[in-house]
Amino acid sequence: MQLKLFKAALWSPLLALALLSASSAFCAPAWAKVEVVTTYPYIAELVKEVGKDKVQVSALARGDWDPHFVVARPSLIAKLRKAELLVINGAQLEIGWLPPLLRQANNAKVQPGQPGFLELSNSVQLIQKPQNVSRAQGDVHPQGNPHFITDPHLVPPLAKSVAEKLCQLEPGDCSDFRSNQAQFNQRWQAKLQGWDAQLKKLKGKKVLEYHRLHDYLIQRYGLILVGTVEPLPGIPPSPAHTAETVTRAKKAGVSLNLRGVYNPEPPSRFVSEKSGIPLITLPHDVGAVPEAKDLFSLFDTLVSRLSR
Repeated sequence: MQLKLFKAALWSPLLALALLSASSAFCAPAWAKVEVVTTYPYIAELVKEVGKDKVQVSALARGDWDPHFVVARPSLIAKLRKAELLVINGAQLEIGWLPPLLRQANNAKVQPGQPGFLELSNSVQLIQKPQNVSRAQGDVHPQGNPHFITDPHLVPPLAKSVAEKLCQLEPGDCSDFRSNQAQFNQRWQAKLQGWDAQLKKLKGKKVLEYHRLHDYLIQRYGLILVGTVEPLPGIPPSPAHTAETVTRAKKAGVSLNLRGVYNPEPPSRFVSEKSGIPLITLPHDVGAVPEAKDLFSLFDTLVSRLSR
């Protein structure tokens, strides 16, 4: 009798532990976070704003890198292998580096066309789509200019697309995603009023830029682009082209010379020194400069530098 009681006492906690483990296994989907990988930090911030504690997010690139070129590393492949959702900028901005990573990761969930893949460029109206494409035009993007993140008015539709995709993957949490998106949009619209007020003061100003990186911002706020320091997309400027740019800038009355953080500084610096035009280095992504810690401070920094 005592032996039976001893065995019962011994097995009771073990049985309880087994039942608890089984219960936890069945309940895992209720608390497991969606593993999201993004190509760039600004997209990771969008996903965090919408997904909150329901997502685990990491970006493949750093904000101060050239978004056209990312060196393939084993750590990036590992991230893609375990991802449940991949969110990219699109418009072929990642065409030079993402496809090989996706092939090596061999994760069917996040391949283009699958439910675990989202291309944000489909959420906006792209500008500057070329009529035809040839190597003589430089490194042009056939679908249009992919640098739409420089226009703060295009951020809300991106957030909406992220919310819709997360709802598709996790319908049980859709109400949370929608609520988070609405709260983000409310905060964004409040900041947008201030940014608009500052940037509208620049309407009509003539500018140069190194690369066609800020064209969405230029178009939104009525600035006038006189030319680029690089002769064609992705083609370094020759001394002759640089000299022509200086002459053109002086003649046109250019007010600002814009440069992305990853664009080579010497050519833009030379143009500014010879023409007397201020050189302004602008962030294009979260983390591009130390002050740009999230989406809000990214545009705070961009507006502040343009308004000096």
